[in-house]
Amino acid sequence: MRDYSDDVLSGDWRAAGRTVSADVHAVIDLVVELPGGDSADNAAGFVGAVVHVDAGNVHLEDRHGRVRVFPLGAGFLVEGRPVRLIAPSAPVASTGRARTASGSFAVADARARVARASRIWVEGKHDAELVEQVWGDDLRIEGVVVEQLEGVDHLAELLVDFAPSPGRRVGVLVDHWVPGSKEVRLVEQAIARVDARHVLAIGHPFIDIWQAVRPAAVGIAAWPDVPRGQDWKTGTCRALGWPHETAADRAAAWRRIRGSVRGYADLDPALLGRVEQLIDFVTAE
Repeated sequence: MRDYSDDVLSGDWRAAGRTVSADVHAVIDLVVELPGGDSADNAAGFVGAVVHVDAGNVHLEDRHGRVRVFPLGAGFLVEGRPVRLIAPSAPVASTGRARTASGSFAVADARARVARASRIWVEGKHDAELVEQVWGDDLRIEGVVVEQLEGVDHLAELLVDFAPSPGRRVGVLVDHWVPGSKEVRLVEQAIARVDARHVLAIGHPFIDIWQAVRPAAVGIAAWPDVPRGQDWKTGTCRALGWPHETAADRAAAWRRIRGSVRGYADLDPALLGRVEQLIDFVTAE
């Protein structure tokens, strides 16, 4: 027994060989990094300074002045060490510069830029309205036009007609972007018919863009589960006790949902990152 300590279970044996993330307050000007590697929204390797914290999110600004929003928590590096960002004990003061609804810095007296040849395509009217409501100021400054697809079923023929090329890029925002879905299959087939270097198709995991709005913003506990085979919007309105029988009822429900959105903090980060990535793609020189 001389080869063993008095208590072989003493100490934190579960943590042996495991990296532990320290808690760090997300204070203004703290520089943090997202570790490199594969990432669905190209956030890996992003380095930025904290400029704002609210609603469980941290706003990071990179050296080019671009601001991205990430959920507080683990997955960050500070000076190469893994950390878990937590909200400061005292409210974080704003940098004082006005911001747009998307969280980017507002440009005073900015005039809309002449539209670029590149485009962002979204699936439907509600998607376009929500993107305009939150990112409209940014899109006008960048000269980016958002157009409706009315679903991805006709994406292939639209891409062929558009003929993507350098300076004429297409970014596509797709609903229900999950492995093995019909949407993913249709998009892959469509992109295969054109020069894929000039097309970026990404999406959010939600069945419908309604779900990208945080439930708390709408005043509900959670988005309801709607059985397969039911129209999702109709089933959602029914489960929430809202009028649902007519198209006018569903349109009123969308106005109620969209009216609850004041800015990016009212949207799920899964949508925020995707839209920012599409804007970066179609505006790249």
